Amino acid sequence: MKMKRSGGGGAFSRTTLHGQEHVIAERKRREKLSQRFIALSSIIPGLTKLDKASVLGDTIKYLKQLEERVKILEEEVATRTVESAIFAKKPSLQRGDSVVSFSSYDPLIDQQLPEVEARVSGKNVLIKVQCEKCEGCIKEVMKQMEEMNLTTLNISVLAFGSSLLDVTIVAQIENENCLTIEEIVEKLRHALIIFIGSSSRR
Repeated sequence: MKMKRSGGGGAFSRTTLHGQEHVIAERKRREKLSQRFIALSSIIPGLTKLDKASVLGDTIKYLKQLEERVKILEEEVATRTVESAIFAKKPSLQRGDSVVSFSSYDPLIDQQLPEVEARVSGKNVLIKVQCEKCEGCIKEVMKQMEEMNLTTLNISVLAFGSSLLDVTIVAQIENENCLTIEEIVEKLRHALIIFIGSSSRR
């Protein structure tokens, strides 16, 4: 009889221990789940309720909003790409209100950059350049401006992404023997292509 009691007590102890381990594991799981709900609620904007059902509901709504925004942005990028390609295939020379503009960019060839655009109004010249970020690139632009008898009045250089530069120059024509706007654009772009190409091979 003693042996039976002893055996029954051991089985009971094992069952009790197993039950305690299960309770502890379940408690840890719930704590981890609660922590993750707290982390989730901290990145969802505009939450008014913090119960789990509300957090999940607002998270689903927020994800759907993000999907819509991504879709809109992708459509905008696609539209801009098409517009750029259509515009670039035929570099245009526009005359109106005493302003002449010309741009040079060909998306059909491998070397797409630099992209150069210029506008002339009287003796004032507005030049926009987008090119690869390269040491000495701005100095090369200024050198070409001097060689074309253009006096730089103002220059603005901004980083566009991690590898591009966006340069805006306001200049003035020094004399009547200055190059035409088409020649200015083509000469500047050609010089930058050569300079960036030689820099990349160094």
